[in-house]
Amino acid sequence: MCSDYRLRTELVGVEKALERAGLAVAYPEGRPNLGPRDDIRITDRAPIVRASIDGAELVQRRWSWPGPGGKPVYNFRSDGRAFASGRCLILADGFYEFTAHSDPASKRKHKWLFTLNGTDMFGIAGLWRADPAVGEAFTMLTCEPAPDVAPYHNRSIVILPPRHWSRWLDPAEPARDLLKPLAAGSLAVEQIN
Repeated sequence: MCSDYRLRTELVGVEKALERAGLAVAYPEGRPNLGPRDDIRITDRAPIVRASIDGAELVQRRWSWPGPGGKPVYNFRSDGRAFASGRCLILADGFYEFTAHSDPASKRKHKWLFTLNGTDMFGIAGLWRADPAVGEAFTMLTCEPAPDVAPYHNRSIVILPPRHWSRWLDPAEPARDLLKPLAAGSLAVEQIN
């Protein structure tokens, strides 16, 4: 499952994308210094957008919280759940999946980059919560695999095109309408190694 994603878009580009999506965003902790990142991995801090009293706010939080036995909860199944609270939008412009190397003797894996056709940036449906061990943290929601992802993994993270960002952040919006795989041909796939 997705354990690595990227956000090369700097803050100005993020702000423009949020504005185009109809989201006015506040910075309760100040404007973050967002530099281009090719790899955002589990336990890294990364930007998320979540609902606030004044609309939406952009903050940086840790990706994953400790689960049972101490393993990080970085992906969470969305199947049949409503998520009436704690919704967040994880900002990204690509995500990676890994498959076994074609050489059975190799311990290395193939790395595949997925991007959303027709847009420079997308959102990943997420949840945030306060955790006593790590503070506030977020996780990505998953669904059945999108046709473009199915050859690489048996689950997909939930990708939200910009037109759905404000809907996802609205807890009154039915989650089932948004937590589903993208149609075939929505994602471009490129082998990185």
